[in-house]
Amino acid sequence: MTYPTQPTASHYINGQYVEDTAGAEIPVIYPATGEVIATVHAGTETVVDKALAAAKAAQPAWAAMTGRERGRILTRAAQIIRERNYDLSVLETWDTGKPLQETLVADATSAADALEYFGGLAGSLTGEHIPLGENWAYTVREALGVCVGIGAWNYPTQIACWKASPALACGNTMVFKPSETTPLCALKIAEILTEAGAPPGVFNVVQGMGETGAQLVTDPRVAKVSLTGSVPTGKRVYSAAASHMKHVTMELGGKSPLIVFEDADIDNAVGGAILGNFYSSGQVCSNGTRVFVHSAIKEQFLTRLAERLKGAVIGDPMDEATSFGPMVSERQLEIVLGYIAKGKAEGARLITGGNRLETGGFFIEPTVFADVTDEMTIAREEIFGPVMAVLDFTDEDEVIERANATDFGLSAGVFTRDLSRAHRVIGKLQAGACFINSYNDAPVEAPFGGVKASGVGRENAKAAIEHYSQLKTVFVRMGDVEAPY
Repeated sequence: MTYPTQPTASHYINGQYVEDTAGAEIPVIYPATGEVIATVHAGTETVVDKALAAAKAAQPAWAAMTGRERGRILTRAAQIIRERNYDLSVLETWDTGKPLQETLVADATSAADALEYFGGLAGSLTGEHIPLGENWAYTVREALGVCVGIGAWNYPTQIACWKASPALACGNTMVFKPSETTPLCALKIAEILTEAGAPPGVFNVVQGMGETGAQLVTDPRVAKVSLTGSVPTGKRVYSAAASHMKHVTMELGGKSPLIVFEDADIDNAVGGAILGNFYSSGQVCSNGTRVFVHSAIKEQFLTRLAERLKGAVIGDPMDEATSFGPMVSERQLEIVLGYIAKGKAEGARLITGGNRLETGGFFIEPTVFADVTDEMTIAREEIFGPVMAVLDFTDEDEVIERANATDFGLSAGVFTRDLSRAHRVIGKLQAGACFINSYNDAPVEAPFGGVKASGVGRENAKAAIEHYSQLKTVFVRMGDVEAPY
């Protein structure tokens, strides 16, 4: 099958496509039908070495360019992405199964936002002058060197640019490994960066599974590793990087709380819960999957939620009328069905959904459980699928304590008309990316990342610059040096 933006080879190294059929075959499966639409090959040790060598060779000259020169290239790439948004959105839909209605506004557009934002920031990355009497010191912000990006399968275009944009703005080069489940989109980003003027080797893409990632993470040429993925994977990668004293950013999973107080606007709260549980068919790390609803409005909330879920249009993701797509893979489908079975077995009340749809693809109905208690499996473990757990509460202090009773800490949300309470509660919730009367907004101007087991470091905003650069301090003595002998 061909489509407008189909990449022409498995890897992108040193400014051009590279194929090496010696690597293991990785089938690319369209989640809406289960059909194999492409095949890529995992990077052999030789391919990985070529990519790292290209990035290493390109980095000094890239860092030596002025920030405005680098920024101009990133901004040009953003412009190209916007011009080709439709074709890139089609590719994202083929890669992930997400509805075109969604990818047209949330994927390549977010990638362009990141390139544009950091392209604009690149020329402003300066140090500091520190007066010390007649002496003085100054700082210089320097690139780290070669960075490795490891992507997740839910937002392949966006994640590639969320990592590449600050890295390249700071003068680093990057080798990016997409998820083996969604390997196509990052290749087009590499191609567009070259077209925009990025020198060969500045941004490279290598396919592969865990062993490829391990080779990248442990290579001595690599200064920094940025991973988006699950907590177990993050712990392994973090440990491997730490053993080599590498810089890291870990953007991991969550089991985030969404608290709906009795004075909340019901429709807005239901809308936030839908965005925080069913957008991308629930395959979003920051999702608010523990929805704590005040007992006084619980049944009203559930009734309205069930009504609105009837409006979900499930079907062909390429039809722009479709608003709910499949799981990304059969494996993820089976994982989610397993959690639904556990929810039923442990006594949660199934409000709606819960079934696989026999469409030939990997579709599951939007699923809502009520009367969920804190100890149930579906309230403790990240499902990464369209399964909402609704829990009751009556007391503010109690719900804060319960919301924080998790190893995760990625996101949290509060719906209430009382803004004093909103800020008070958010202030006590242990999470890195929080929302008041909204959920899952992720503008590139705002830092994104978690606390506790949900990760370290921040992506996006000025905060990301700190994670892709390092400071050199220079002390300058203006007079004579005094020494004891």
